Amino acid sequence: MKTVQVKVLNPKIMEDAAFSLPTRATDGSAGIDLRACIDAPLTIKAGSTHLVGTGLAVYIDNPDYAGMILPRSGLGHKHGIVLGNLVGLIDADYQGELMVSIWNRSDTDFVLAPAERMAQYVIVPVVRPEFEVVTEFSEQSARGAGGFGHSGRQ
Repeated sequence: MKTVQVKVLNPKIMEDAAFSLPTRATDGSAGIDLRACIDAPLTIKAGSTHLVGTGLAVYIDNPDYAGMILPRSGLGHKHGIVLGNLVGLIDADYQGELMVSIWNRSDTDFVLAPAERMAQYVIVPVVRPEFEVVTEFSEQSARGAGGFGHSGRQ
């Protein structure tokens, strides 16, 4: 996959220099930054969530890929700002606006500024296997049915 279609839903992305089309911060960046497409600063109270638009729609159009919205590590570590759903999975056939569920898990209010980088979007390959129903697995693994914490610290 070399290209995906991006639709600008909010004209301020094209008109306001603070906003921008999706870009990678560096050549080595895996994802693109998603910016808050809001008109004014948004206060996210401690412990609360807000659904924030990006002003963009991305159409992957290939079921062998999916988009993932991931938190920005600096916002999470320094300010407790993560995703309300922890990871957003965007199917290849979705054509609506990319929305970001912002969760302030800290005990301090956070102000999200217009055009601020709030999350990142990564496109990943998807394996779509056929499922075979069996009564027994074809071989016994070393772990078997060992559950949570079975191989280390409880």
